[in-house]
Amino acid sequence: MFRTPRIALLAAALLLAGTAQAQSAGALIGRIGATSIQPNTKSGDLTAPSFPGTQADIGNDTQLTAGLTWMWTDNISLDLPLAAGFKHELTGAGAIAGVGKIGEVKALPITLLAQYRFFEPSAKLRPYVGIGPTYARFYKARGTATLTGLTGGTPTNPTTLEMDSKLTFTAQLGLSAVLTDQLGLDVAVMTTPLKTRATLSTGQTLDAKVNPTSFSVGLTMRF
Repeated sequence: MFRTPRIALLAAALLLAGTAQAQSAGALIGRIGATSIQPNTKSGDLTAPSFPGTQADIGNDTQLTAGLTWMWTDNISLDLPLAAGFKHELTGAGAIAGVGKIGEVKALPITLLAQYRFFEPSAKLRPYVGIGPTYARFYKARGTATLTGLTGGTPTNPTTLEMDSKLTFTAQLGLSAVLTDQLGLDVAVMTTPLKTRATLSTGQTLDAKVNPTSFSVGLTMRF
């Protein structure tokens, strides 16, 4: 008459044993989910000739993302976020606020994070902190007819733009939760101090602090 409770206890023990291995040394964990990058733009002024206070703002973007985490020890891991790139709209700000979209740029943050995960590998919830280098690559920047009009260009000679890529770092705060012995949920917030410069084909430049905050959520699987 004690067989059923014993089976239940054995099943629970096996589940806990599997859970204990989910984030232990040597584990490789894949992740798929979504990330939202939200710039906190502080724009400088476009250099002369331009209206005083001509500035720009950079919009948010959310994309499907993935990642790989390797547990070096039970508490220290290396994490590589993976993405195909983000598209950010550039809009007028300051003296030209309200003119709408003046351009767009694609961005690919290439980051490698060293993480410290708190608690034991068997814990259902493991908060963690991370830090590592980020190469913020900007590409396929383009201006709109509005930008051309503001900078004295013409339809036959439109104003084009480029944005400088930069090497910086990213700090991270996250939480991983165990769902089964192989599946889990991961949420994280990241901040990246970032300055860049936009250069127009007219020779004018605009410096900006982008300083994005990123939010990510993903389903994880242990291989």
